[in-house]
Amino acid sequence: MNTVQPRRPSGFSEYLPGEQIEFNRLLTIIRSTYEKYGFSPLDTPDLELTEVLLAKGGGETEQQVYSFTREGSDTSLTMRYDLTVPLARYVAEHQSDLVFPFSRYHIGKVHRAERAQAGRAREFYQCDVDTIGSTSPAVDAQFPAVINEIFEQFGFGEFVVRMNNRQILNGFFEGIGAAAFSEQILRTIDKMEKISHDTLLELLAGIGLEQQQIEKIIAFTSLTGSNDEHISQLRNLEVSSDLYHEGIDRLEKVVSALRDMQVPEHRFAIDLKIARGLDYYTGIVYETVLVDYPQVGSVCSGGRYDNLASYYTSMKLPGVGISIGLTRLFYAMRELGVIKTDQKSPASVLVLPIDEAHQTAGFGVATELRVAGINTLLNTEYGKFGDRMRYADRLGVKHVVVIGDDEAAQQVVTLKTMETGSSEQLSVAGLVARLA
Repeated sequence: MNTVQPRRPSGFSEYLPGEQIEFNRLLTIIRSTYEKYGFSPLDTPDLELTEVLLAKGGGETEQQVYSFTREGSDTSLTMRYDLTVPLARYVAEHQSDLVFPFSRYHIGKVHRAERAQAGRAREFYQCDVDTIGSTSPAVDAQFPAVINEIFEQFGFGEFVVRMNNRQILNGFFEGIGAAAFSEQILRTIDKMEKISHDTLLELLAGIGLEQQQIEKIIAFTSLTGSNDEHISQLRNLEVSSDLYHEGIDRLEKVVSALRDMQVPEHRFAIDLKIARGLDYYTGIVYETVLVDYPQVGSVCSGGRYDNLASYYTSMKLPGVGISIGLTRLFYAMRELGVIKTDQKSPASVLVLPIDEAHQTAGFGVATELRVAGINTLLNTEYGKFGDRMRYADRLGVKHVVVIGDDEAAQQVVTLKTMETGSSEQLSVAGLVARLA
């Protein structure tokens, strides 16, 4: 029989058990934190009707999606390329059944038919959280608080949520007579930290800005200081734009709310270089960076938008949200050696009857541990004891419970702690109490 070489398509990830356990740990942190803040779970199909998913049309999107037409049918289906467009469709379709403001989270795979490269997959997990139907700055402030809790639990070191408000930027451009170029300027500012100063000047000049306008934009986005100092400097600038001053007011309210929620001050910072290149952002914008690993770039981003579902309904649906690209983040931290994958099983305990005569006792002990909520694996491969202990070591379990003739005679078990090599004899009840 001919065999086929086992291989995956490029850009599609899969993990060994130790990696998957750690990936799932991060997923659990994200999901539990989203729910802790009251966001409802949502899932949508991987496939959407092409005419619905690509309602906006144009641009590069249509070149980066996987589309299918089933044989014998003229219905075209497309795999979702993000979770925002499906949310827009979902809210428009179910608007009469939902309670607004509607707060939801969605964790799922998305697919993009683009060139696969290191850290950039064709299939990847997005972890989105949004509130639809509110314009409150207090709602905006919930998202940096969520990010703070999640990344604190991740344990990747210190991080900062960098914040800005597009109203401030657009109002400033309006005040210097460059409102007509706002969209192009925003896209250029979004690249500031990735390009040289000379290139930045060339791009701004290429938009059609005058030298004086370019100098003012550079100076404005270079403002530094604490959050309060940023607010003070922004208010002291003579900018004749209502949009500008509204943006400052809203940003100041976000800062105040974050302090009320006891988010550490060093975890959030106003940064006027944060613009987010996507054109649908209209208010606050966020980008999160890891302090010790700046080369990773933004690890969580998002912002406020005026009308989520304009292509599907006339109902105005403002919203705000963030997204964690977990697949990319996991890849980056694994490559940096930050993520450890020593544990090859979710079990923390391996129950090891010495031989088949003690198997019944092994089943009983394993059951007692599982009832107590302790992840337990039972080993019934009755080979050499040394080989079985090496098996436990390779799995990365913390404890091995041995049951042999001596243990049976004394109605105890022997608990071996793998990290220290120590052993102690306990009753089954004592074992459960010890490990729980």
